[in-house]
Amino acid sequence: MKPFDGSAVLELNPPLNFPLLEILLGGSGRGLTRINREVKEIEQQIPDTLFPIMLHDLKEAWQGVTNINFTIESRETEPQLLQILTPTEAVVSIGIEVRIGETTGTMNIGLPSIIIKMLRHRFDQQWPVRKTDSTEEEQTRVLNIIKKANVDMEVRLLGPLLSIENLLKLDVGDVLSFDHAVGKPLSLLANGKTKYQGQVVAQGRKRAFLVETLET
Repeated sequence: MKPFDGSAVLELNPPLNFPLLEILLGGSGRGLTRINREVKEIEQQIPDTLFPIMLHDLKEAWQGVTNINFTIESRETEPQLLQILTPTEAVVSIGIEVRIGETTGTMNIGLPSIIIKMLRHRFDQQWPVRKTDSTEEEQTRVLNIIKKANVDMEVRLLGPLLSIENLLKLDVGDVLSFDHAVGKPLSLLANGKTKYQGQVVAQGRKRAFLVETLET
């Protein structure tokens, strides 16, 4: 990670190994047969042509913050044998889900947190604090996205507190008195939040809700 001191770790989950090898050797990577064996030494060398491309893209991703040259120092099939970081060193870990054909795995990147802290001011310069007030155009765009979402509507009549003893005695035909005057508006809730006031009315052979006021 020149010009910075320290090393990073890039790890591919084992399930991705063989679909990746198949693609690099001209296949489709969509084979349904799951291979459960260790990657052989000659197979470990094949992805070496891919890693420089990944490191180049990683460098481009950091270009807006700082110049970092990523190079491969070593390769290991047993991550626990890596000795590039001390046990007490803080690390920033990034997990990326990777799908190759029908196989899904994770690519993990570990960076020393000290480097992230050193570049904190550059992150602030690159991405300034976003203003809280959204523009009318942004509000319209968000509204167009959520227009087709479903909202759970519920009319709620709040009743009295009832003890467990009386609840157990409640039976068919009993009348439970609510402390709610006749004609007093009821609340219409949208996803659990009160949005309207009105009355329950009849519409044909079904119950309906007549909106009288809006909650602000």
